[in-house]
Amino acid sequence: MPRRGEASLSTEFRIFETRQFQKDLRQIARAGHQEVAGKLQRIAYPQLRRAPHYGPDVRQLKGHAPQTWRYRIGSWRFFYEIDEAEGIVLMIAASHRGSAY
Repeated sequence: MPRRGEASLSTEFRIFETRQFQKDLRQIARAGHQEVAGKLQRIAYPQLRRAPHYGPDVRQLKGHAPQTWRYRIGSWRFFYEIDEAEGIVLMIAASHRGSAY
């Protein structure tokens, strides 16, 4: 049983998308990469709901305030922030790796 103030391991995070993130996804789809959005829904979101801090395609970005993380799907990068207290993963931007950093 978790101590007071700690999240339970069985608690899943909720995922919210900003308008900018949704706009970025539409641009990715228009560029002919609809499979990327499908992988985001099928693979990335379930993993981020369970453990947004860990995974082979997850990295914490250095020098960003607030703390920002990225999830990689092929050449695409999906950036997000984590609100531990509210149990939220906030998807903030999506970009091709060539223009992401």
